[in-house]
Amino acid sequence: MVNFLEEPFSETEGTLLQPFVTNLDQSVFGLRNLPEVVKGALFSRYSRSDKSLRRILLDEFIKAPEANFSDLVGSQDNANQIVAIRSAEAFYDRVLIGYGDDSVAELGGAHLACEGISNIAAKALEDSRLGISPLEKSTRYVPFNRKINGYYRYYREPSILSSKYADNYEKTLDYLFDTYTTLIEPLLTWLKSCTPKDADITERAYNNATRAKALDLLRGLLPMATLTNVGLFGNGRAFEYLLVKLAAFPHHEVKALGSLMQQELDKIIPSFVKRAKSDRGAQYIRYLSNNLAQTQQLTQKHLENTEPKSPPNVQLVEYDKDAETKVIAAILYPHTNLTFKQVLEYATHLSTSERIEIINTYIGERATRFHRPGRAFEETYYTFDILADLGAYRDLHRHRVMTQERQRYTVIHGYDVPIELEEAKLAQQYRDALDYAAETTELISKDFFDAAQYLVPFAYKIRWRIKLNLREVYHLAELRSSRQGHPSYRIIAQEMYQQIKAVHPTLTAKMSFVDMNDYALERLAAEQRIDEKLQSIKEKL
Repeated sequence: MVNFLEEPFSETEGTLLQPFVTNLDQSVFGLRNLPEVVKGALFSRYSRSDKSLRRILLDEFIKAPEANFSDLVGSQDNANQIVAIRSAEAFYDRVLIGYGDDSVAELGGAHLACEGISNIAAKALEDSRLGISPLEKSTRYVPFNRKINGYYRYYREPSILSSKYADNYEKTLDYLFDTYTTLIEPLLTWLKSCTPKDADITERAYNNATRAKALDLLRGLLPMATLTNVGLFGNGRAFEYLLVKLAAFPHHEVKALGSLMQQELDKIIPSFVKRAKSDRGAQYIRYLSNNLAQTQQLTQKHLENTEPKSPPNVQLVEYDKDAETKVIAAILYPHTNLTFKQVLEYATHLSTSERIEIINTYIGERATRFHRPGRAFEETYYTFDILADLGAYRDLHRHRVMTQERQRYTVIHGYDVPIELEEAKLAQQYRDALDYAAETTELISKDFFDAAQYLVPFAYKIRWRIKLNLREVYHLAELRSSRQGHPSYRIIAQEMYQQIKAVHPTLTAKMSFVDMNDYALERLAAEQRIDEKLQSIKEKL
């Protein structure tokens, strides 16, 4: 085999490169110990050079005085590196700007922690679908009743607190958190009495499963004002767009969060996010803000006199009647030299048995839900209108491949009381707190239409639409119906599966890992698997 690697590096060159690459002589290697701005500029240069990446790093960065390289990489644990990045920024800007393409900004990334933000702000961050990976504090594993300096952790909306509604706002949110706190222990006691621990289940698994169940049942009391933490990893291009969107948001908190994020990203990947605060960014912000306001006004003009109907909570609104033909054509297409139109025409004339054979062969024998069909299943889409509690929306919102658009957070659609709270004789306290929150929300919304959304508890229902392809249906329906899932979104996943199965039975025939059962302690099986892994690790030590 011919080796096309460049000539070996000299001993001196190897010494210079070694801290920054995982090897010096293989065709596959990784970068390490380099600031994001260096990695981004390095890869952008790489795309237009005949040199190897290691040679570019050595000749054009490490040895280039204007790159300020030694200061950049030699001060990674103190503020000196921030100064070094700023002083070298002009050099890196020349490298990056010379390539013009926005995709260059995807070559550098950053980890960012956003702490003590409301759930309204968290959803604004998590609306990003591409280039941003969020991770939020869980309402299932973390109780949200701890006070700091005597105060529950919820967002104190400035415009409301400076108004005549300040007392109503705080009293309502305190009531919700007081009720949440008061019900945890009696609900936990009741759950344990109904689902006693089997002898073969460890105390750790049992306690974790019952506590997760209790917190799941009570999360409906948590309002959108609840403070949470969100960790983000994203590339520069995605962060730039996110900063612009946040600046156009109607909530003061979200705008302020965007400013803080810009400030911190300027310390990590300044060259990749600078356009968010440029004239171009300001123009984009105005564009988004104006379009939002004008579209809201136009919607009111057209639909304000239309009476809402009460369709099913999960409604398949639209699907492709030619889906089977299109999917079959997409299956066959990569394996022929014909045009897609020709293959599509051929697929229309296949018999039922031939169609089933092609689809089943393509899917193959699925041993687990992780064995998902290929991209041919992206050829057809489904549109659903969903009405479900905010807790379920927050969970399904994580499926970023789908198109999801929500309506405003509101109390007008009401709420459901978990049957377990009824059986535990705790439902009335739950209702009282939610009803009180609804009264305050409606009162404050007369003067603070947007800000009043902070008062809406997770138990109240929200309407949103989902558009997803068949490949994502396999993923969502099988994942979100699994035993450890929350009942409120398990029902949605099960219903989506059943409605698609009714119109496209052949395409869903091998969607065999949708779990249609009900469970008392959803997390117990998962906790037992953790026990098995812990025991295996212990045995190896």
